[in-house]
Amino acid sequence: MPNDTINNAIKKASTSNENYEEITYEGYGPNGVAVIVQAATDNKNRTAADVRHAFDKSGGNLGTTGCVSYMFNKKGVIVIEKASTNMDEDELMMLALDAGAEDFVSTDEIYEITTDPSDFTAVREKLEEAGLEFLEAEVQMVPTTTVKLDEKGTEKMERLIERLEELDDVANIYHNWEE
Repeated sequence: MPNDTINNAIKKASTSNENYEEITYEGYGPNGVAVIVQAATDNKNRTAADVRHAFDKSGGNLGTTGCVSYMFNKKGVIVIEKASTNMDEDELMMLALDAGAEDFVSTDEIYEITTDPSDFTAVREKLEEAGLEFLEAEVQMVPTTTVKLDEKGTEKMERLIERLEELDDVANIYHNWEE
């Protein structure tokens, strides 16, 4: 490839004026599962059509703004694998709560720490200082209620999530499906 072509491509990319907008879509998956899709796009019309198509093909439908967001709370979520830490449960729970965590849940394999979004960074940094490694650490939309699906509904919901994840503009998908 000629150097001029490469240099022109680099110049075009560095002076590009494309503006990406963050957009949130809300809708219902199969059997009334609430779904929130966060996207970043330079073409709202294309992204809206793609998201609507994914919902339609999977037995769901795209809703209006606010139709499902009331069923979710924005929370900081930190997940730590039990095998990755030598701290005992009580010690880790006290460290997290002292740092500002709202909740601490222990399951067979993981610890899940929930924070207010405004306290998330402080809690994460305090846990990092203690040498802990995270499976997951981000601010998420956490459902207040969940929906169980039968086998057929599960297949449709998996198909919906798969189709949405295939879209280049989609950044995050939240749902209240109890997997």
